[in-house]
Amino acid sequence: MHKNHKDSAPQPTYSIGDLAKEFDLTTRAIRFYEDMGLLEPQREGTGGRTRTYSARDRARLKLTLRAKRLGLSLTEAKEIIDLYESPRDSGAQLQKFLQVLAEHRQQLEERMQDIQLTLDEVRAQEKEAQQLLRKLGTREST
Repeated sequence: MHKNHKDSAPQPTYSIGDLAKEFDLTTRAIRFYEDMGLLEPQREGTGGRTRTYSARDRARLKLTLRAKRLGLSLTEAKEIIDLYESPRDSGAQLQKFLQVLAEHRQQLEERMQDIQLTLDEVRAQEKEAQQLLRKLGTREST
């Protein structure tokens, strides 16, 4: 982490390596998030090759990773994060966030039901196979 000395109250800045290490990501993943518009580092050095990330970028990265853990797409994550940074009414932002979460919850519940049905089928097949094995065992012993 670096300190930016331009303001009277220095704001922390981070290199791509700092963020990669902190969040256990590859630098390639961070560049991908940048390409998706989730991060907007300052470009410095020859040809703008050096990226300097702000505390805002770090917070956006943290929120992006949290959204991914929830199973949201990067597009959904960006939409929600952008809503929070917009000057619009916070009630509308929260409504949109609730809508996205409700849709995602519904998808997860449907997947959970599908998994439960599959588990029930597997258990039934196991039970049937065990019964057949027991029958074979009694035939072989006679």
